[in-house]
Amino acid sequence: MASKHRTFGIIGLGNFGSTVARELRRFGNTVIGVDLNETRVSDMAEVLTQAMIADARDDAALREAGFGDCDVAVVALGSDLESSILSAMNLKLIGVPVIWAKARTKTHHRILSRLGVDRVVHPEVEMGQHIAQVLHNPLVRDYVSLGNGFHVVNFRIPETLEGRTLADLNHGEKFDLRCIGVMRGTEFIGSDMQSCTLQCDDLLLLLGRRGDLRDFASSL
Repeated sequence: MASKHRTFGIIGLGNFGSTVARELRRFGNTVIGVDLNETRVSDMAEVLTQAMIADARDDAALREAGFGDCDVAVVALGSDLESSILSAMNLKLIGVPVIWAKARTKTHHRILSRLGVDRVVHPEVEMGQHIAQVLHNPLVRDYVSLGNGFHVVNFRIPETLEGRTLADLNHGEKFDLRCIGVMRGTEFIGSDMQSCTLQCDDLLLLLGRRGDLRDFASSL
């Protein structure tokens, strides 16, 4: 089922902000982008619903830009601490219901959280951690954090496991992991098929905690 299209406001159209804005617009949402840099605004003018030069430190400027009608706003100003904080405060002031913000440091994160920002992200750190996890174990193709310590990991079945079944892996009892299923090319094989014979390069989708997933990966 397709999600309902919403209105998003992006403050800061640098690499991070412009990428978020482009993708949200590609999904069919209404996207308003503001920046003080004329070149950045000009580059996004034909991409976004509306792109304009505005100072987000001024709540009146945000209202004029239409942020008061946004369902979600993103503060993508990571390097300018003062502008980031004032922008978040102004978004709260004009009543934006959901606010996300980019942070560069722990102190920046702490301040934004205390201002009531719904989610603070560290794009460079989070992407670096993601890449390190994948590089660390060549069998890990990708993973998604679900929160509360749980992850879904995409493991590639090596040649050493070809011909084995899901039941042979003993992932549930030994590692406390739940198999969501197996991908074989474009075909999805349900996790209830414990007798499924694995093939090299099948993708095994497992749900569990980081420690159990790490132990399982080491056992392959």
